[in-house]
Amino acid sequence: MNLTSGRTPRQSRAQDTRASLLQAAIEVFSESGLNGGSVSRIAKLAESHDRMIYYYFGSKEGLFVATLEEIYRQYNEAESRVELNLEQPVDALKTATVFFVRYFRDHPEFVTVLNSENLHKGKHIGRSLLASQFSKPAIGLVHRALHAGQAKGLFRVDVSSRDIYVMISAMGYFYQSNQYTLSAFLDEPLRDPKLFYQWEAFVVKAVLRTVLNDSVKLGQFE
Repeated sequence: MNLTSGRTPRQSRAQDTRASLLQAAIEVFSESGLNGGSVSRIAKLAESHDRMIYYYFGSKEGLFVATLEEIYRQYNEAESRVELNLEQPVDALKTATVFFVRYFRDHPEFVTVLNSENLHKGKHIGRSLLASQFSKPAIGLVHRALHAGQAKGLFRVDVSSRDIYVMISAMGYFYQSNQYTLSAFLDEPLRDPKLFYQWEAFVVKAVLRTVLNDSVKLGQFE
C-alpha cells in the first residue's frame, strides 16, 4: 500500500489510467470536437484501450462530460493560485483580469472544447453534477477584488461580480476563439504578442472604467 496516498497499487494504476484518458480526450476533443473525436484515437493517444473508456466513463458522451468537468477543474485550480492584494483593490482587479485573459490565450483547449459544447447547446454540461460549482471560484476572484474596492469607496456599488466576470470572459474568450477569422477580417495578426498585450491592456482599462466611481480617475492608477 502507498502510505503517502493511502491507495493500493491497483487503485493508483486505475486513477492514472483514468487521468491519462481524460488528458487524451481534452487533446482530441479540442482538435476535433465531440463528433470528430473518436474513442479509438483517444485510447491510442492515452496508450490504453477502447474498453477502458467505456469502463470508466460509460460512453463517448460520458467521457465528454468528464472532459468538460476536467477542463473546468484545471481552470479553477489555476484560479486558486492567483494571489490578490486586497489592500490595493485596483491592482487586485487588474491581476484578476489579466489572469482570465491570459488563461484563454494559454489554454486554447479550454476555448475549443467549450466551443464544441456550445455547438451542442450545453446538453452535456447540463448532465454534470458538478456544473453548478464551476463558476463559484472564478467569480469569487472577481468578487473579492470588487468588494474590496467597494469597501474603500473606489468602485461603484451597482455593479455585480457576475457581470464583471462575464465582461472579462467575453473580451478574453472572443479574442482567442475568433483569432483566425478576425486576423483575416481585420488584416492584422492577432496572435502577434504585441497585439495581444495591447488588447489585454484595453480589457483592463475597460473593466476599470466600468467599475470605478465617477469621482475616481483611472489615470492615478496607471
